[in-house]
Amino acid sequence: MIVAYVDEAGDVGALSNPPLANDQPTLTIAALLVEHSRLESLTRSFLALKRRFFPGLDYPSSMLLDTILPEVKGADLRRQVALGNRNQKRQALLFLDEILDLLATHQVKLVARIWIKAPGQPFNGRSVYTASIQRIYEAFDHYLATAQDYGFCITDSRQKGLNVSVAHSIFTQKYSQVAPAYPRVIELPSFGHSDNHAGLQLSDFVASALLCPIACYTYCTGHVANVHVQPNYLTLKGRYAQPLRDLQYRYQDSTGKWRGGITVSDSIAQTSGARMFTV
Repeated sequence: MIVAYVDEAGDVGALSNPPLANDQPTLTIAALLVEHSRLESLTRSFLALKRRFFPGLDYPSSMLLDTILPEVKGADLRRQVALGNRNQKRQALLFLDEILDLLATHQVKLVARIWIKAPGQPFNGRSVYTASIQRIYEAFDHYLATAQDYGFCITDSRQKGLNVSVAHSIFTQKYSQVAPAYPRVIELPSFGHSDNHAGLQLSDFVASALLCPIACYTYCTGHVANVHVQPNYLTLKGRYAQPLRDLQYRYQDSTGKWRGGITVSDSIAQTSGARMFTV
């Protein structure tokens, strides 16, 4: 059994023209694919890292398993890199180093969709989010077929109406009488709370602390001038572009087109996802 943990960074709103101070210029949806036999080791190793790097969090007790409850947010880590002092920046980078090493050691795979919003242009966030989950399900099902295994998906919970809409779109595709989809994903996405799932906390780091700021720097510099586009995000790109590239699960479909991996839809300049990895 393989579990997909899905989290997002950014929001589903459109981008003003000119962008307002806190407008989110991107939307990132990222999935980490974890073999269940590695899940306990991954979880315990992550909790030990969290306790070591952030000993001052409000942990309920000294028990390792209680370390899951207070969260370190990816948005705070990227803020430390962009705007923090020397010690804060160093702490965030060393922690992210360890997180990416942990994912690689446990052979975790990554599939992500990143949307770059154009200032003043319509952005149907509900439709985009739903389509992104469908593409992630496609890549996940292909990965399961390659591994000759089955899996299910846990997505960070949002508002009930948004959760139901996304789940129903998968439901209608999976149980279609004409062309049923995702035969190896055993259920619709379940919606969990990140303070209960190590996998969701890890996917938040990838989406919010890495993919989102790298995409903002790469595609929005010179087009969006607000708090979400920071020159110091180049540090994240230079340090983590290759490790993120190595985590991807990519494959070729029947026409030879590459699918999965980190896919970018750039509404500003219509450039490719390859820019995520070039420094």
